[in-house]
Amino acid sequence: MIRKLEKIFDDQVRPVLASHGGNVEIVDVNADSIYLRLQGGCQGCSSSAATLKGGIETIIKNNFPFIQNVIDVTEHAEGENPYM
Repeated sequence: MIRKLEKIFDDQVRPVLASHGGNVEIVDVNADSIYLRLQGGCQGCSSSAATLKGGIETIIKNNFPFIQNVIDVTEHAEGENPYM
């Protein structure tokens, strides 16, 4: 499943994030949850919650309907452009 997630991220998610200087890392997947860490420009971006919920989560749930929880483990207060 991780390989399929990585492929979808490589094809659909990461190119969009990269165009804004960002990236996403799959930290863990267990049962019905996936844990993600936003990186680069996404780490401190005030739109990261919208990107995660409206974009990434939708793509994940469309391809893996059993995943119910998409959890952001990003330390948003860290990095070059932190927000709180």
